[in-house]
Amino acid sequence: MQELDTPTFRLAVAQFDQAAEAMGLDTNLRERLKLPQRSLMVSLPVRMDDGRVEVFTGYRVQHDSSRGPSKGGVRYHPDVSLGEVAALAMWMTWKCALAGLPYGGAKGGVQVAPKSLSPGELQRLTRRYAAEIFPLIGPDKDVPAPDVGTDAQIMAWMMDTYSQQVGYAVPGVVTGKPLSIGGSLGREEATGRGVVYVTLEALRHLNLSIETATVAVQGFGNVGAHTARIMQQQGARVIAVSDVSGGIYNPKGLDIATLMRRDPSQPLHQTKLGDAITNEELLQLECTVLVPAALSEQITGKNADRLKCRILSEGANGPTTLEADHILADKGIFVIPDILANSGGVIVSYFEWVQDLQRFFWSAADIQNRLQDIITSAFHRTLRFSSERRVSMRMAALMSGIDQVAQAHLQRGLYP
Repeated sequence: MQELDTPTFRLAVAQFDQAAEAMGLDTNLRERLKLPQRSLMVSLPVRMDDGRVEVFTGYRVQHDSSRGPSKGGVRYHPDVSLGEVAALAMWMTWKCALAGLPYGGAKGGVQVAPKSLSPGELQRLTRRYAAEIFPLIGPDKDVPAPDVGTDAQIMAWMMDTYSQQVGYAVPGVVTGKPLSIGGSLGREEATGRGVVYVTLEALRHLNLSIETATVAVQGFGNVGAHTARIMQQQGARVIAVSDVSGGIYNPKGLDIATLMRRDPSQPLHQTKLGDAITNEELLQLECTVLVPAALSEQITGKNADRLKCRILSEGANGPTTLEADHILADKGIFVIPDILANSGGVIVSYFEWVQDLQRFFWSAADIQNRLQDIITSAFHRTLRFSSERRVSMRMAALMSGIDQVAQAHLQRGLYP
């Protein structure tokens, strides 16, 4: 579909084609699974604080619902496009299947720079977006969650807008909400904690000590900050972090707690806790673990040969291109692919959804233990698959997830 033709969607389809070819997937299923099941594009007129009306563009894409309701975040970013959202929805399908969750993949987004809006404008935009995608979402149909540029408050507005439409509170329509309206303990840090759990398993697999490990994190947002914090708590030395403005480097280790307490508007390099570096320089630091936790396609054929990490743990979606994958394999870098490494967020979102449906809530310890069980089990299944089939960890994860979805389609058949 020409409408989907973006670099991110081409990457997702190229990964799928490679995995489908390796597993000998039925040709008919290949064509079906390349394209989203349902795509919605909406116009969002919003009255701004100065009285004028500005029209934003929003999307909601459901890639597959053969295994259950679709699940995926809502992204607020100026570069959001239909193709990007469709690619993220496809990756979410494989991610849920790999983790064994009863979901298909979805994703949503609005073309907007959220920090340019006042709180009132942001609320009006969110409520209009929720109202426009209302026919597609619901606890048994499609369950949105936070993503880049969105947070618990935005999920609260979405939940309230949906609930106003049906006439009663429906906490299970979104996840990542505040605790006061059905949110779950541990949800905010879930993706970062999941990255840490699989990284610790990779270190053990490679006989590397956490106490001597050094870590560099590109992207000091929700995922990157919690990954850095928990890795440091586990005994690793976090030597570099960055955000959109650049980053800081200190070979002796950074004070992550202080960095997380700073004013979010303060650029990292102004904290004076390390030497200023660029995002590109961070990727090329010599370290044990590199965590790309920013946007997609950060590691490409142009810079992959300059990476000096031992483990690449993908906190972001699609941070590595196919060309870069081949280079990293030749360099012997152990890659924990995105659909495995960053699946902690959707796993704990699943826990939140279950708690909302049951009206029974779990302790933080229960959530952390269940998250660790599910994500480390998925890691070891993927590792065994990779070893037995002699394929990369990325191909092993993709093939495992795709197979689960393909089996669901074959069992259900084609309607009509």
